[in-house]
Amino acid sequence: MVFGFFNALLKAYGYLGVFIVSLLGSSTVILPLPSFAIIFAAGVLLNPFLIGLIGGIGSSIGETTAYAVGFGGEKIIEKKWKKYLAKSEKLFEKYGGFFIITVFAATPLPYDVIGILSGSLKYPFKKFFTATLIGKLIQSLILSYAGFYSINWILDVFTSFS
Repeated sequence: MVFGFFNALLKAYGYLGVFIVSLLGSSTVILPLPSFAIIFAAGVLLNPFLIGLIGGIGSSIGETTAYAVGFGGEKIIEKKWKKYLAKSEKLFEKYGGFFIITVFAATPLPYDVIGILSGSLKYPFKKFFTATLIGKLIQSLILSYAGFYSINWILDVFTSFS
């Protein structure tokens, strides 16, 4: 049902639909929505480079909700997860928060946790958003080009049998 809604949004609005799907898909905290599949499929139908850019920007803006949850719920998070928060802060210092955020944003790792953590640690928002944008652009570009090239490969395979 959710996938059908996103698919209809993509068909009706094209690039704007990709932006909205990416924004909505990333703005949910913990509960994943299939926006990655829409970006993959949109890479087949529309310009994959533009899909990657638009999807990355939409996803980056949507991910700020996890940061806001961490920023606003810092006292609750600190009270319940104090031990893990201290360990995470050490990892941010050791490996660099910017690097960790970028890697998690670019991969299918649980990014909402990093967003909440960044907010609760009061990691500077501009740095958080920049790292998220870089990672989500990488992820969206890979997904859209994977869709673009895989459909061509599939069509080549099936047409060679004809």
